[in-house]
Amino acid sequence: MDLNQWFQKGLTVDEYINAMTTNKEEMLTIYKQFTLTDEDKNKLEALRPQKLRVIVLSEDWCGDAMLNNPILLRIAEAAGMEVRFVLRDSNLELMDQYLTNGTSRAIPIFIFINEEGNEVGVWGPRAPEMQAFVMEKRAALPDKDAEDFQAKQTELFKSLRATYQTDTTIWQTVATSIFATLIK
Repeated sequence: MDLNQWFQKGLTVDEYINAMTTNKEEMLTIYKQFTLTDEDKNKLEALRPQKLRVIVLSEDWCGDAMLNNPILLRIAEAAGMEVRFVLRDSNLELMDQYLTNGTSRAIPIFIFINEEGNEVGVWGPRAPEMQAFVMEKRAALPDKDAEDFQAKQTELFKSLRATYQTDTTIWQTVATSIFATLIK
């Protein structure tokens, strides 16, 4: 399938949100609280004539999707972009074309396309600053063989989720990173 076909196959924003069983309230909380600056809105408004669309490879259980998807939705609204969600786990054919570091099925991945269905940019699964932040936190975990590894990793993920939901500077970091893909 080409990207236009993947876009057509995708779920609308409402369909995706209504089907969510995990992280729905958390994602909607970020969506409701995140706002773009007037300067950012003006930059995004300039994208409207390009009639860009975005395919989001995602799953509702993913903490990074919980953080990044609502920020993308606000950006898409300001830029007049239609968004469609393609579920990673049931669409590996597309996912495997957008592997992180050529090996990882990390999500979310945002595939920006034009009217003809040509890819004009790809973003994800994390802003570079967020990747560094997560890697720093993971470095503090015990070895995977350690007895307490699983408990410590679960604690880390819980802490990251809480931070993602409340730290507005992280939200702006994500937005700035997405802008860098869109606004050249």
